[in-house]
Amino acid sequence: MRILLIEDDEHIVNFLKRGLKEEGYIVDVAYDGEDGLYLAENEEFDLIILDILLPKLDGFELCSRLRAKGNTTPILMLTAKDDIEDRVHGLDIGADDYLVKPFAFEELVARIRALLRRQKNVNSHILKVGDLTLNLLTREVKRGDRTIELTTREFELLKFLMYNRGQVLTRTQIARHVWSYDFDYFSNVVDVYIRYLREKIDEPFEHKLIHTIRGVGYKIEE
Repeated sequence: MRILLIEDDEHIVNFLKRGLKEEGYIVDVAYDGEDGLYLAENEEFDLIILDILLPKLDGFELCSRLRAKGNTTPILMLTAKDDIEDRVHGLDIGADDYLVKPFAFEELVARIRALLRRQKNVNSHILKVGDLTLNLLTREVKRGDRTIELTTREFELLKFLMYNRGQVLTRTQIARHVWSYDFDYFSNVVDVYIRYLREKIDEPFEHKLIHTIRGVGYKIEE
C-alpha cells in the first residue's frame, strides 16, 4: 500500500515514515501543501495523511481541491487543533477521518487499516487473473490450489499489475507506485522484481501470465 504523507514537521515526518515502513507501507512525503497537491493529483496513492496547518496551501484547501476534481483517495487529517468546528469542517469537505496531535502511533495505524478496509469493501477484495488470485484482506496469493509466498514488495508489485490487468505498465509507472516518488529510475530493480515474481507465479506453471512488452514495460493477462 502506498501512502502520501503531507506534513511540514520534520520530526513527525521521520517518526511516521520510519514506523509506517516497518508496517509494510510505501511512504512518499510532501512538506508543504502545494507539493502535496501536485503529488496527489499526479501519482496514485492508496491513502493520504494530511496535516491541516501547512505552508503555501493549508490542508482544508488541499482536501477541497482534491474532492472537487473527483479524487476519492481516502484522507486522514492530522491537526494540533481539537476544536469541534475544525473537525466538522474537515469531514464536511471530504476528509474520511480525523486524528488530533499528539496521538499514539498504534491508533494511527489502526485508523489507516480501517480506512483501507472501507475502501476495499467498495470494490472486490479479490483480484483474479486466470487461475491466479490475490486476496487484499488476507494478503494470500494462490495459483490454482497452490499458495504462493511473496515478500511485501513482491505482493505490492503483483497487486499493481493485477489492478491493471491487460494494461501495459511502463517501468516508471511501476516504480512510482511500488517504490516511491524519489525512486532511482536508472536502477534495474523493477526488472529484478518482475523476475522474482515470474519465478514464483509463472515458472512452475505451464500457462504464463506476466508478459514483457519490449521497449515499454510489462503487463499481466490470461
